[in-house]
Amino acid sequence: MQFPLDDVRSRFPALSLSANPPAYLDNPAGTLVPQSVIDAVGTAMATASSNLGGFFTASHRAEDIWGRAHDAVADLVGAKSRREIIIGPNMTTLTLHLSRSIGRLFRPGDEIIVTRMDHEGDVSPWLLLAEDLKLDVKWLPFNRESWRIEPEDLRQLLSPRTRLLALNYASNLTGSINDVEALAAIAKAAGALVYVDAVQLVPHRLPDVARLGCDFLACSSYKFFGPHLGMVWGREELLTELTPYKCRCASDALPERFETGTPQVELLAGLAATVDYLAWLGEVTGHSGTRRAKLKGAYGAFDIHETQLTQRLIAGLKRIAGVTIHGITNPNRSAERVPTVSFTHDKATTHKIAQSLAAAGIYVWSGHNYAYEVVRHLGINEKEGVVRVGIAHYNSEAEVERCLTAIAASVD
Repeated sequence: MQFPLDDVRSRFPALSLSANPPAYLDNPAGTLVPQSVIDAVGTAMATASSNLGGFFTASHRAEDIWGRAHDAVADLVGAKSRREIIIGPNMTTLTLHLSRSIGRLFRPGDEIIVTRMDHEGDVSPWLLLAEDLKLDVKWLPFNRESWRIEPEDLRQLLSPRTRLLALNYASNLTGSINDVEALAAIAKAAGALVYVDAVQLVPHRLPDVARLGCDFLACSSYKFFGPHLGMVWGREELLTELTPYKCRCASDALPERFETGTPQVELLAGLAATVDYLAWLGEVTGHSGTRRAKLKGAYGAFDIHETQLTQRLIAGLKRIAGVTIHGITNPNRSAERVPTVSFTHDKATTHKIAQSLAAAGIYVWSGHNYAYEVVRHLGINEKEGVVRVGIAHYNSEAEVERCLTAIAASVD
């Protein structure tokens, strides 16, 4: 069936409350939210603004919201239960926090592997840990031809002292998707833990932690149409083994032992509503059954839509003289990328282009976008970076064409 774009856009106030809304193509930095998420946050603030564990109604409501949010994320990533889902302020904060607990398993001289492809949120926490514990750091490059991390490059770095591989599922700059299942299997065979940053993947592809074989998988709901929260899935047996950094009187149960402070109940309500929105999209595209089954249907439907828009964007950029696209451009390899497209121009600066597009009501980002090692690996000036255009399932062909026209005008 045809993707229900008009119905989708009508659910996002930023797109439906104006006759001529901006073209939101800054989605890798953060997505819009549907009205149902906004309503859920407001209702929770009005009726469940309470700590958990009380004997009164508002506290009971807050506890229910907390549980529904964890169950929703468990369905989203394919976890066994809510006990494996840790929710906090954002992915970077959670990774910094969990790295302290994971580090207690390591000893001076142990090795960790980080990649040249990752966002700093999955690099700096491990570099800081290595500095504190006197660990050796190895850098895993991505292949400039395939735009992905290749298994053979990983094998060359592994040793009997390797204790952790931290890698991303999809690049926030090039858009490339790594074969995490294959890479995790190689690292696990060498005895290493595997921590995956899936922040850029989850807005576009549905993860399945049971299949991947990793130990941790992190994402952020404000990247997939929800409130500003981060979440980490971890294998229950491993989370049970780790020492939590928490207040002495805080619960030692899972996942509470890793969730510091009072829960952000109103945002948790928005998180549950976000997953329900995605399940609704599965229903209207003809899918039924469990929430997980509906989610699979939704992702399958908007993957087709996003792929068509991405190919249109890439083809249009190729026609603009002086543009270099940094990432996969072969339409036959669309399954190996998310709809994040970054480029530079041989004359116009990235910030000039982005500023020109902003003046035309088209939102994109310029700079390194915290993909610090990526731009360095590509030999791009770190202050200049790239122009990054990121598509989401609520974007349209008209917005892509509008963006291409504005880019061509900005470099003319």
